[in-house]
Amino acid sequence: MTDPLERLRRQARTLKRDHDAGAPRAAERLAVYPPRPETAHLKHADYLHVIAREQGFASWPDLKAAVEVQGMDRAQRLQRLKIALMHGQTGVVERLLAETPDLANGQFGLQVALYGRAAVASALAEDPARATRQHGPRTPILHLAFSRMIHAWPEKRGDMLDIAEMLVARGADVNDGAPADDGTDHKLSALYGALGHANNMVLAEWLLDRGADPDDNESLYHATELGHHDGLRLLLAHGARVAGTNAILRALDFNDHVAVRLLLDAAAEQDSLASELVPSLHHAVRRMCDGDMIDLLLGAGADPLQDWRGHSAHVRAAVYGNADALERFAALGTMPALSRDEALLAQAARGEAAEGQWLNPEALPPEFRNLIRELVHMPGKVDHVRHLVALGIEYDRPDPVEKVTPVQAAGWQGLPEMMACLLSLGPDLSFVNGYGGTLLSTIIHGSENCPERTRRDHVTCARIALEHGVALPRRAVDLAGDPDMQAFLSDWAAAHPGAVVDI
Repeated sequence: MTDPLERLRRQARTLKRDHDAGAPRAAERLAVYPPRPETAHLKHADYLHVIAREQGFASWPDLKAAVEVQGMDRAQRLQRLKIALMHGQTGVVERLLAETPDLANGQFGLQVALYGRAAVASALAEDPARATRQHGPRTPILHLAFSRMIHAWPEKRGDMLDIAEMLVARGADVNDGAPADDGTDHKLSALYGALGHANNMVLAEWLLDRGADPDDNESLYHATELGHHDGLRLLLAHGARVAGTNAILRALDFNDHVAVRLLLDAAAEQDSLASELVPSLHHAVRRMCDGDMIDLLLGAGADPLQDWRGHSAHVRAAVYGNADALERFAALGTMPALSRDEALLAQAARGEAAEGQWLNPEALPPEFRNLIRELVHMPGKVDHVRHLVALGIEYDRPDPVEKVTPVQAAGWQGLPEMMACLLSLGPDLSFVNGYGGTLLSTIIHGSENCPERTRRDHVTCARIALEHGVALPRRAVDLAGDPDMQAFLSDWAAAHPGAVVDI
């Protein structure tokens, strides 16, 4: 029988050979999983690291240890279970456990996340210190908080809360946090895990009632993304402060009048309304919020002529093409004239061609230079983008923070028409964004995490990308957590074997 580790070592040697030869696909794989950025000359161990990451492990030593103890098949299944729990892929979790019911045996963190009350109680009776010891990347209270299995198993609500009680009784901290994967010291709290990540209102309320800090720099912001207002009301009732959270701005992303009103009222009670109004009006304009939202902000005291980051809300309304905002502002009195560049951008926003005129992108302020990236996630902006391209605005420029290109942003948002428009312009399909994502992996991630995913079409975006020549990594089929996406990729792989790459 072939040694599975030797097979992977051969893959690492092949990757090194291809990379040394300048193969684009090899370069892309190293961009997705950088071995050691500070290393000028890569060694065999660096390529082994890439292979291990592609298999779902944090490092080659982790993969090697798991295979030597459990065998390749079980080690891969167990790692897939960990990934599925980490990303909330409840259907994948249920499938893996149906195929291998004892897969989580002996894995305390997983048993906590799976609400295995009896197993957890037995393990804690044997060693109470397990309640506070780190298991994998998280402590048990965080494994519990970040688990989304309550949506698959609502009948286990009692078991979940019993486990929470057992952990806290043995020293677990309700304000524990896991390091954010952003290279900073910022931590994601248990409350954020329960409320913002898992949409688990029962556990979130339990944590708050036991002293979890509502001002964790994450929970209020992400409570605006849940599609309901229970989380916002819960946090505000426990004293969450609005200032500095960007929660109002996030609620404006969804044109959510109820959420914005709740947050504005709370900010007023907390004497922070004035600091929130200026950026809020500008953001409402950028996100194409409707007239009622503009009226709400103006009624609270926002001023369309007040500057924010170099422009007035009136200028932004013209450049972004927010007709409702322009109408409201005009009713307040005469607005200042636009500059030549602003007038051309406003003309594009109105859908008017500017024959024989162009803009120099390098001379534009950063926000307007990145205007296409700012617009792509908003439905109905395809013609606007086409006019901007005709003016010379860069259509493949990644944003400065997330390093996501416009076509990737359209794919993550599940907007096929916008993505097809951008693909027709010839963007760099090998580009890897700041999250390590390619175009296809970004679409797959969006199918599971985009807040608007139930109203978008990520499967069509994936089909368009594949028809455009993007390769399908075989492993991506298994890693997709959305059932419709997984079924589509599986069918595509079967129908187009030549487009599938074995990584």
